[in-house]
Amino acid sequence: ETIGKATAFFAAAASAGHPIAGIGIGSFGPVELRANHPKFGWITNTPKPGWKDTNLVGAIGSAFDVPVGFDTDVNAAALAEGRWGAARGLDSYIYLTLGTGIGGGAVIDGRLVRGLGHPEMGHIAVPRRGGDQFGGVCPFHGDCLEGMASGPALAARFGQQAETLSGADAALATDIVAHYLATGARTLMYAFAPERIVVGGGLGEMPGLLEAARARLARELAGYPGLEEHDGADMLMSTGLGRMAGPLGTLILAEQAVRAPEAQTVTSSSTIDE
Repeated sequence: ETIGKATAFFAAAASAGHPIAGIGIGSFGPVELRANHPKFGWITNTPKPGWKDTNLVGAIGSAFDVPVGFDTDVNAAALAEGRWGAARGLDSYIYLTLGTGIGGGAVIDGRLVRGLGHPEMGHIAVPRRGGDQFGGVCPFHGDCLEGMASGPALAARFGQQAETLSGADAALATDIVAHYLATGARTLMYAFAPERIVVGGGLGEMPGLLEAARARLARELAGYPGLEEHDGADMLMSTGLGRMAGPLGTLILAEQAVRAPEAQTVTSSSTIDE
């Protein structure tokens, strides 16, 4: 149903006189990004009902004779934050989304980090908050970062959605997410050495979250390695593009697909109107 509506949207736009040069797709994962893999462009082992083993690029690409750029939704958001948002002008940074799931995209030296697969930052192990006996909601790992601090994790903890919490429950939810965001950020900072971590997603908008997470992060780092940048508010920042980061990033994926292989870095000049 979703794929049909997407292709219908673009078909209608083309019929109305808006020519399409390329299409960009930023998808939840896991996805197959290796161009030489027989399942390139597929959503693979996702727990989301109905989406496992879906040939997304094939379904969209077969309907239009244009290049299709494909990446994770968080990588798309990372590209957008680097061009227009909170990471503009930086060569190395991480975009981390906190919401229905937790995921991240890393840009190092102006390039998205990819390897055998894409980074799975939401599934890193995190130390438990003191006294936290919650088992976690991740169907694969239980108490990974996503399992402990995502939207579904908070809903399971409190019996209601995070945005409906108030009073002491809201304060406790913020403290929980701040702890796991900070401990997760510590691991990511040590592993990737980014200049900044940009935080987006619905939970990223919780009042007081970043302030609490920064204070916790300082305790987690414990003065090591002692970089003065780690002490500033710029190290852990809110998204500059809000919930439009992902959609804007798909424009860059489309642009790169049209211009490939020339435009593979975040810092390349834009042909998209600022």
